Amino acid sequence: MKKILVSRAVFPDVIERLARYFDVESNQADEMYTRAELGAKLADKDGAFVAGNVIDASVLEQAPRLRVVSNMAVGYNNFDMDAFTRAGVLATNTPNVLNETTADLGWALMMAAARRMSESERLLRSGAWDRWSYDMLMGVDIHGATLGVIGMGRIGQAVARRAKGFGMRVVYYNRSRVAPEIERELNAEYVDKATLLRTADHIVLVLPYTPESHHTIGAAELAQMKPTATLTNIARGGIVDDAALVEALRERRIGAAGLDVFEGEPKLHPGFLDLPNVVLTPHIGSATLATRRAMANLAADNLIAGLNEGPQAGHPPTPINPEVMARWSAA
Repeated sequence: MKKILVSRAVFPDVIERLARYFDVESNQADEMYTRAELGAKLADKDGAFVAGNVIDASVLEQAPRLRVVSNMAVGYNNFDMDAFTRAGVLATNTPNVLNETTADLGWALMMAAARRMSESERLLRSGAWDRWSYDMLMGVDIHGATLGVIGMGRIGQAVARRAKGFGMRVVYYNRSRVAPEIERELNAEYVDKATLLRTADHIVLVLPYTPESHHTIGAAELAQMKPTATLTNIARGGIVDDAALVEALRERRIGAAGLDVFEGEPKLHPGFLDLPNVVLTPHIGSATLATRRAMANLAADNLIAGLNEGPQAGHPPTPINPEVMARWSAA
């Protein structure tokens, strides 16, 4: 029987499902393995089900039997894909099943930032609210405003689709322009990055993290935004220069921010903790029961099929580097 590692805690019934096909070593205690520890765990494994674990050449070198690594996430910047492909290891991810849920959280963060909801709650809980006043905690409108989406993939499109109900103008910037029919459906206008930064009242980041997208938003970009604008990041840490954002928020050079991801998470820039004009959540974009179950089951489907078991044997639903399967067939 093939051996697999489940590197993080996951739903027990998913473990049971995997155990129908494999000898499973699972980490239901949810210990955080170092790369060396992970490599040692994978030394005798044929496959792995992971969630956020960094897997690079140093890990893969310790795992000569490894054939498939299934990531319970849509992003895979935790994988060194060049190393995977060189080693002939298939990587998979879980796209699409979390689009709508993540878009929901993006809107929640954007609206909370725009309407100063975290700041309002802290005031109320502190007991400091003693009267109404015309200028107390005035935010900025969502309805009728301009939404700027950077990264118009499936999640970006889900974010933009929600703008219709708020009567918003939608502008977007992407590596490539989306199809005309998608633009028409979303009533979205393609603009360059500088135009988006200059004109959007609310900017939402929904692009994958790559070396090219590192610090897509830095000091120069923040300087181009409206002083009342909000910035929401539901993509990945590293897309925003967090140190520059802290300074811009502290100096009120932009209005507010809503952040679900951070550079170096789970650590975050300590400056965020002292700022009233930022809403912070701990990477919970996909955190609903239905969506996390869908992600876990898709990750299991990928691992089972990738290791040539189950009803989809040999045809994992969402491979990242499918070219390695062709090499397996030729070997």
